[in-house]
Amino acid sequence: MSPRSSLPDTPPALPPLLAADEPPAVTVLAPDARSPLLLACDHASNRVPRALDGLGLPPAELARHIGWDIGAAAVTLELSRRLDATAVLTGYSRLVVDVNRAPGEPSLMPAVSDGTPVPGNAGLDPAALDAPAVARRMAALYAPYHETIAGLVAGRRAAGRDPVLFCVHSFTPVMAGVQRPWHVGVLWNRDPRLAQPLLAALRAEGDLVVGDNEPYSGRTGFNRTLDLHAEATGVPGVMIEIRQDLIAGADGAAAWAARLARLLPPILALPALSLPALAGPHRS
Repeated sequence: MSPRSSLPDTPPALPPLLAADEPPAVTVLAPDARSPLLLACDHASNRVPRALDGLGLPPAELARHIGWDIGAAAVTLELSRRLDATAVLTGYSRLVVDVNRAPGEPSLMPAVSDGTPVPGNAGLDPAALDAPAVARRMAALYAPYHETIAGLVAGRRAAGRDPVLFCVHSFTPVMAGVQRPWHVGVLWNRDPRLAQPLLAALRAEGDLVVGDNEPYSGRTGFNRTLDLHAEATGVPGVMIEIRQDLIAGADGAAAWAARLARLLPPILALPALSLPALAGPHRS
């Protein structure tokens, strides 16, 4: 089933969410790249469609971690360049619609994010997928992103190439007043083929505090991209979370991309990645 098949089209009573001169909902870099790695950056941008008037938030709020994953796009772009890997990036803020949430999840279009009210989302019920305001965002931004990834996965398989999904995220150093000690976290659910060797490689670096399903867990249901395009399809996949203060600047983002570009090729060459998934613990 296509990611779009269960979603309503843009209601005829509302104009398209994106104007013709606005950036696209999704950007694909190096679509014909040689690497099996398929990079996905779910929270690449803090842009808001003009029609939504900034969701009623000042630019300073949209620039915070609630609006996007700070530094994640820069790491993704450099990693794509270094490894000759295809990358898929969202064009709009997670506050407009979070493509890494399942349809109907309350945090799909949050009314409050990390204590900050989002006026433009007030009164929206993300579970009401046929409501015009919700359907408009899903049709314009959510469905195209997942359709793009699904198409790339299917295209590689049709060509006899086994894809590997690598989702790039970043996390705020402090959440709800609590300091987070990890430099990086590896999130996964049932399939350990990519997660376990990546955890081992990161720990072997010797200078990192590495989280295994920390600071978030891949078993919580808030990992739509990984669940839909890797777990559900048998594609090896993982989500990486890098602490934002380490990659907020260009130098830090480049350094992390270089580190990952050094660690990933030996992992991608492991025979285990070509074997059927060996199910680890399932989230409840």
